[in-house]
Amino acid sequence: MSSKPKTLNDKAWENLFDKHNILRYVEKRGLYEITAKQINEFREARLMTKFDHRSNLPILFEENNLSILPITRGSYVIANFEAYHDFELPITEINKVVAPDFIHSIDFENITSEATAINVAYLSGILADFMGEETLLPTVNGRMSSDRFDFNIYNKVSSQMQNIAVVNSQIEIDGGYEGFDSLTLIEAKNSLSTDFLIRQLYYPFRLWQRKVRKPVRPVFLTYTNGVFNLYEYEFYDPNNYNSLVLVKQKNYTLEQEDIQIDEIISLFKLTQLTEEPIGIPFPQADSFRRIVNICELLNENELLTREEITYKYDFDIRQTNYYTDACRYLGLVDKERDRVEGVKYYLSDKGKSIFKLNLKDRNLAFVKCILEKRAFKEAFRSYLSELELPSKNEIVKIMEHSELYNINSESTYKRRASTILGWINWILDLTR
Repeated sequence: MSSKPKTLNDKAWENLFDKHNILRYVEKRGLYEITAKQINEFREARLMTKFDHRSNLPILFEENNLSILPITRGSYVIANFEAYHDFELPITEINKVVAPDFIHSIDFENITSEATAINVAYLSGILADFMGEETLLPTVNGRMSSDRFDFNIYNKVSSQMQNIAVVNSQIEIDGGYEGFDSLTLIEAKNSLSTDFLIRQLYYPFRLWQRKVRKPVRPVFLTYTNGVFNLYEYEFYDPNNYNSLVLVKQKNYTLEQEDIQIDEIISLFKLTQLTEEPIGIPFPQADSFRRIVNICELLNENELLTREEITYKYDFDIRQTNYYTDACRYLGLVDKERDRVEGVKYYLSDKGKSIFKLNLKDRNLAFVKCILEKRAFKEAFRSYLSELELPSKNEIVKIMEHSELYNINSESTYKRRASTILGWINWILDLTR
């Protein structure tokens, strides 16, 4: 049994599984078809079927190796198929491009949405460079019907391929750009993740593969904190949902003034320590990129519930708690309680002020937030002294003398030490 806290989706799916005996149907027949009308009886289908990452899947799905895919505009199929693909590790090189200086209607220092990220990638020449097309023009985007097709998908229990038929399911294309040689279809996300739902690339690919007489090239684009990560995939067998392979991967950023190590050292010397916040646990959140990314999401959305952050992000509910608490620990995020929707998070005044800065000054402001906390500053002092990261044991000793809130065991100190190492590495990466 899972130890994860149950969400509203978990509870509603438990009711649906009990009422329709879904597990037994899947075991006997290989799949179960369910309609939006049936789902709506317990909770809105739109909220109950959007699982962009494995971590978003309800507990019952996770425990029984299940996934769900749409097959018509109002129905879905549940089975033991592999619906997700793990992102390949991105290369470390970042290519710098120049944004066109005559564009005044886009704030290139404050890209807050997926649509804007795609527009900037197009206007700055990132897309043309990545696709190797001299000319690319925007052609298709938005919601449309999938038409009819069927495909084979890998079943994790039987270890065989399973056939699924799709009839006029709704699909959405974030961006479509056509050149002389190909049509590029883009799925974009402004949040970090370790995997993605293949359907987001596959259904649009199958639709447009039959409509145009040139190759259709699926691309996944992620944008966060000034960096565009682009992945081009190919379905080597168009009828096989799981046949995607990575063709290439590149990273881009808009030309900007670099952060120098001397600027970090100067900030280290000038930053005054602040008191440890009472009632907020010391962070257990190793990736500072995700801290920044959550703040970006809250900058785009004035208020987000705990569940909304969980489903917008590649998180389970426990990770959402860890990372939102880390944001609160730094004073970047506050929370309030709503009688109906529960806990809601929003950017604090401090967080809002940081997002009024240009990208370089914003990152320096995040560095200052980190160095305001004694354990982090002393660990960074150790790095400057030795020119190498302190060991976990050395960090534990620093933490023990930093008057941290509610940490009282050796194992907890060691777990939290990973967060200090992760955040210091993020600071150092800014100068590389």
